[in-house]
Amino acid sequence: MLFDSASSFGRTFKILSFGESHGPAIGVVIDGIKPGLSFDLGAIQAELNRRRPGFNLLSTSRKENDELQILSGVYEGKTTGHPIALIVFNQNQKSSDYENLREIFRPGHADLTYEKKYGIRDPRGGGRSSARETIARVAAGAWAKSQLKRAGVSIRAYSKEIAGVKCQKIDWDFVEKNPLRSADPSCYEAQKAEVENAKLEGDSVGGVVELWIEGLPIGLGDPTFAKLDGLLGYACLSIGSVKGVEFGSGFDSTKLRGSQNNDSLATESYQSSHAGGVLGGISDGAPLVVRCAVKPTSSIAKPQKTRNKDNEIVDIVIGGRHDPCICPRVVPVIESMAAIVVYDAYLTQQALNPNFPQVIGDWDLQNLELFNNQRFPRDKDDEIQDNGY
Repeated sequence: MLFDSASSFGRTFKILSFGESHGPAIGVVIDGIKPGLSFDLGAIQAELNRRRPGFNLLSTSRKENDELQILSGVYEGKTTGHPIALIVFNQNQKSSDYENLREIFRPGHADLTYEKKYGIRDPRGGGRSSARETIARVAAGAWAKSQLKRAGVSIRAYSKEIAGVKCQKIDWDFVEKNPLRSADPSCYEAQKAEVENAKLEGDSVGGVVELWIEGLPIGLGDPTFAKLDGLLGYACLSIGSVKGVEFGSGFDSTKLRGSQNNDSLATESYQSSHAGGVLGGISDGAPLVVRCAVKPTSSIAKPQKTRNKDNEIVDIVIGGRHDPCICPRVVPVIESMAAIVVYDAYLTQQALNPNFPQVIGDWDLQNLELFNNQRFPRDKDDEIQDNGY
């Protein structure tokens, strides 16, 4: 039986992630790209810059340039049709921070499970389980995102909730202007205070990242085991810090009746989107809305109890440089994984149906804009009117 390391993803548009947090490099191999397409390395680098550590005072102090290099698959700025290999060489590792963890399993980390599964693990920053592996996802996702953008598809996310403090509105212009990638100026200071307090106490906080995919045509996704929402859920849950995913009204739909939860088709544009843009695992033309629950950063400076390899209970204080809230840096990762899924689904649909529109988003964009600008209450007791999301 062939052993699969489970580091690859995709059907038509395929990626293979490689590298460790404290190894020489992190990289990705991308396959399934047609020849002769313009390859803008600068645009991909810009997405990596959004993910990299040390970009503000509310993130880890680890500084990495994350400078991307092309190893293969591109010639004179054009794709050759062969696998594209992209790599980032690690520059600012401090492996000594993890020397005392060789014999200890950190709470909230994959140390114990990796040790028991493989019989060997890299204790330096978590190795393959490190969030630094997401460099590969963002590099590949940036390419997919650029292709979708050219076709009229917008993929963007923001920190909807930080430490229980929820955004009351979405101001997309504000998202990239604050270190938490919050979307609501009126809630930002309260969210920031929660993160700063946790940092001072050597602790961390979690939150919720909300993703919007707009401009999709009807028809992306394949039943039964390749449903668009199923693949997006799988992709988001493959991100280490994500512990839950919901679409549209999600768990709140359990509080509604069918007559309230069904999205009416009686008008030219959707007047609500409790389904979140997917019906039967296939995109229905409405904006696709996904929310991801992001756990508090596992590496904290507070003393904790844990076990070592001899199964003895020991005290542990985790050193190193860590984010008090990982949500802002998860935002571009979630966007990238969504872009990979959607681009793969689009290429797969083209192979299935040659008559499928070559230009994504050629449906009624005017109605889409109308939908995005309207607000509808989720239920009569909800003070936030938000299209049923």
